[in-house]
Amino acid sequence: MLRHYEGTGRRIAARRWRGSAGEIDLVAEEGDGLVFVEVKSADSHDRAAERLSRGQMARIYAAAAEFLSGRPAGQATPVRFDVALVDSAGRIEVREAAFGLG
Repeated sequence: MLRHYEGTGRRIAARRWRGSAGEIDLVAEEGDGLVFVEVKSADSHDRAAERLSRGQMARIYAAAAEFLSGRPAGQATPVRFDVALVDSAGRIEVREAAFGLG
């Protein structure tokens, strides 16, 4: 996962960042903004995607808000929420803006 984001010129700001609201698997810097990444794995990419629940998204939103409170632009920081899907063969599919924001 790191290689995917670093390979496109993004700097990794945090891995497995934990706040009071929950954990964010990966945070990457993209220009002036941030990409919050949730990693899911299963037998197939579609099955992995099914493992991301609305409740989990809400916790990730709350954790992201907490993470942003420590940034210079705070909540005004441009953000995107991606999901990185890993299948049983180790293939990775990244779905950008998968949470419906960004």
